Amino acid sequence: MAKETLQHSPVQTGLKTRPPVVVVMGHVDHGKTSLLDYIRKANVAEREAGGITQAVGAYEIEHGGKKITFIDTPGHEAFTAMRSRGASIADLAILVVAADEGVKPQTKEAITIIEGSKTPFIVAFTKIDKTNGVIDKARNDLMSAGVLLEGFGGQVSYHGVSSKTGEGVNDLLDLIILAADLEDLKYSPKAPAAGFVLEARRDPRRGIEATVIIKEGALHRGDMIRTASASGKVKILENFLEKTANELEPSSPAVIIGFEALPGVGEIFAVGELKEAEKSQAVKAPAQSGSKPKANALNLILKASDAGSLEALSVVLKGLDAGKKAGNKEIAILDESVGDITDGDIKHAIATGATIIGFKNKVEKAARNLAEAQSVSVITSNIVYDLSAAVEDFLTGAAGPAAAGELEVLAVFNQEKSDKQLVGGRVIAGTFRPKTSFEIMRGNPAASAGTGRVMSLREKKSEIFTAEKGKEIGVFANASTMIQMGDKLVVKK
Repeated sequence: MAKETLQHSPVQTGLKTRPPVVVVMGHVDHGKTSLLDYIRKANVAEREAGGITQAVGAYEIEHGGKKITFIDTPGHEAFTAMRSRGASIADLAILVVAADEGVKPQTKEAITIIEGSKTPFIVAFTKIDKTNGVIDKARNDLMSAGVLLEGFGGQVSYHGVSSKTGEGVNDLLDLIILAADLEDLKYSPKAPAAGFVLEARRDPRRGIEATVIIKEGALHRGDMIRTASASGKVKILENFLEKTANELEPSSPAVIIGFEALPGVGEIFAVGELKEAEKSQAVKAPAQSGSKPKANALNLILKASDAGSLEALSVVLKGLDAGKKAGNKEIAILDESVGDITDGDIKHAIATGATIIGFKNKVEKAARNLAEAQSVSVITSNIVYDLSAAVEDFLTGAAGPAAAGELEVLAVFNQEKSDKQLVGGRVIAGTFRPKTSFEIMRGNPAASAGTGRVMSLREKKSEIFTAEKGKEIGVFANASTMIQMGDKLVVKK
């Protein structure tokens, strides 16, 4: 992928130095987010669902009196396009390679993206606390992959780091500052603001939110902005800490409220008019609105919190290759859109017999009530591969929209009253849903100990609509007797 460039010709007088924008790339679980977590002293790694970074985040830190902006990109194979965009937007890249594991598939992919975008890069060998500082294996792997390091016939700088102890992190930041000085990054304060759209989403309260990186000029609240596919006015401008700002300079991450339509992720944004080359480089999220349902297919409606997440969800589900499995249904994606799940989505599902898949979003109350009344299957999760597994279960017949469910009780949390019980458990068969009746099976051999009704389901702190086999959940229940550990709650057909 060739590196995108802004087409504006800045006024060359009075140029100022801007901080580097640095993208962090590498194989999943090699410590990208943990490294950034240590650098910025915020527990982002712990807050990410399942320990997986699933959206492009931009963060600004200060080291030695100089600012650095980091872009954290997901490591799983489903997020290739997001990583590619990150590299095209960045001035420098950090290639993260775990010292105890060496080069892995996404490491090689990251190398290809970095080299294709002609982005200068530095290697960070992470997890050196696990190898007593020895990085020989990872270094040799990397050189076998074509990356020539300093002191070994090449010019790529590298350093070993530990996100657990902090060893080597300051030295890595020094390398970044040095590399940025060599790049001599400049901008013109007099030029119209311009940059790249990192992410876009619909917020039910605030409207369209766009996360951008400013690369030229200064962006002000009240500026008229446009991309190849959207335009608007900066009504609200926030920095990466979500604090309101009147003005932000390059290379600041910013959140913009004011686009009238959802801009494409990866697009150039500018204050004023776009150049012709910029108008033609729109990068749109996938959309298949209006597709007709197919007979003997698993018809799906996809909804996600933001454009990048929708893109990744679509890639994962289309890659299931279910149509090649004898006797199984194929996948037919009827619609893909950004936002929470609404009653309009439920009505669409009713009309088409579709299942709704929600990624990192919520189900509105009216939609939840309508779905329960009409028995529409809605599957939501903050982890894309949980959604993939649920769809595979539907395709292989392991689960289905009308399947009964069985849950093994693993923990009891709140039992002040039998009509307000909170228990935790694992779904061991079928599908578990709210507003369904169950029988409490106890003992060996199992015998009925009472009946109850599922009031609502929780996964972590989020209310969920459907729980498939293998999922561990919390269940709020109204029962005729107190539920005990080891009980099995069997949903009646």
